[in-house]
Amino acid sequence: MKRLSEQILAHAGGLPEGTPVSAKSLLHLGNRAAVDQALSRLAERGELIRAGRGVYLRPVTSRFGTRSPSIEQAVEALASQRGEVIVSSGAAAANTLGLTTQVPVRSVYLTSGRTRKMNLGKQVVELRHAPRWQLALANRPAGEAVRALAWLGPEKAEAALLALKRKLPQTTFNELVAAAPQLPTWLARSVGKAAHG
Repeated sequence: MKRLSEQILAHAGGLPEGTPVSAKSLLHLGNRAAVDQALSRLAERGELIRAGRGVYLRPVTSRFGTRSPSIEQAVEALASQRGEVIVSSGAAAANTLGLTTQVPVRSVYLTSGRTRKMNLGKQVVELRHAPRWQLALANRPAGEAVRALAWLGPEKAEAALLALKRKLPQTTFNELVAAAPQLPTWLARSVGKAAHG
């Protein structure tokens, strides 16, 4: 019979790149204490990356050496594994939509789960709990617009909305207008002004 650590590595090796491994997903291999200990040892040896409390990732090996999985893949896999909504931050959304030239230095994502940090090698990904309205349209372009507007704040929202009305496809802008009742009053008012003059 293979040792527990070898079984864990074999299991992790069969998963797509960036898929997190947690002790709960490995309970079919042994009891909780043994699995926790094996995961800890594998992380110490560098065979797994400890991304956060109870979350481990398999490093990606290529001809150039080993590296951490991409942030996007790890975040996407964590969201599906934990059943959370995880989306890019308002600063990143504003940059993507061309509403700011600022490029976010830190990797920040908004989540429906608790606030925490995830370590991917030397990169630290911050997961911040966000209100439901910021996650309403999750991975849709209209949702990206909502997060960008929330980040810009009440002072800059109206000017940004006029720019978005010109840039976004009409269907996306209509989706944003339809989501207005879920938004805070200041943002719903700005969306209404931009939509109806």
